[in-house]
Amino acid sequence: MIVNATDLKNNLGKYLRLSAGEEIIITSNGRKVAKLTAYNDTHNTSSDGGLLQEKAHIYETTPWKASYQEFLELSENSDERYEYIDGGIYLLASPKVVHQRILSELHFIFYNWFQRKTCRPMFAPFDITLKRNAENINVVQPDLMVICDLEEKINEKDYYMGVPTLVAEIISESTRSKDFIKKLDLYMSTGVKEYWIINPLNQEVSIYLFEDNEISQNATFKKDESAVSYYFAGLEVSLTRIFADPIKNHK
Repeated sequence: MIVNATDLKNNLGKYLRLSAGEEIIITSNGRKVAKLTAYNDTHNTSSDGGLLQEKAHIYETTPWKASYQEFLELSENSDERYEYIDGGIYLLASPKVVHQRILSELHFIFYNWFQRKTCRPMFAPFDITLKRNAENINVVQPDLMVICDLEEKINEKDYYMGVPTLVAEIISESTRSKDFIKKLDLYMSTGVKEYWIINPLNQEVSIYLFEDNEISQNATFKKDESAVSYYFAGLEVSLTRIFADPIKNHK
């Protein structure tokens, strides 16, 4: 069976069921680009990791439901970046220029502020494993995070396995819902203390302070204001600075 990518997206459930009995070829602009087939152990190998990658590419905004072990295999056998949230795999798209410009400026500010302090800012790509419980394991890649227990939580493979104190996400149109809803709930319920959502679309920064798995305080900063941390007294970020376009300003 041959279907186009738009039809697949609009009728995903139907085609997932049909794939159990036949191979489905996916086209885009009249060109064959991917293949959807039934999952079995013979496909779930490093020699045919492309099958898992083909499925995951469909799920940049809508997650592919999979087990934690399937996620680990996919991430180990692919150069792409993925997140695993509540049993769903999300493909992380390549960041745009505005995203990288904001991230660079934000990390520079955080790096300077945290010098000679016990906590350390880190930035993506950097896997963070968060557990709602023993069965619900999640792996995310926040754009920026502040870690206060780095030396204590590094495992034998040199991976950090703790919970960041602060995480920050720079949203886009495709990640807005995930960052504002799914990730907010995940961070709140797994021990993160403070969550920053940087919104280039309307040049705002929203900050949430979590206590006892609930939002205890939150605020949104706009225009020429400075975003002020609840948890780290004295940490402030000028919105004018992080949202400024140095190339346009130079012109």
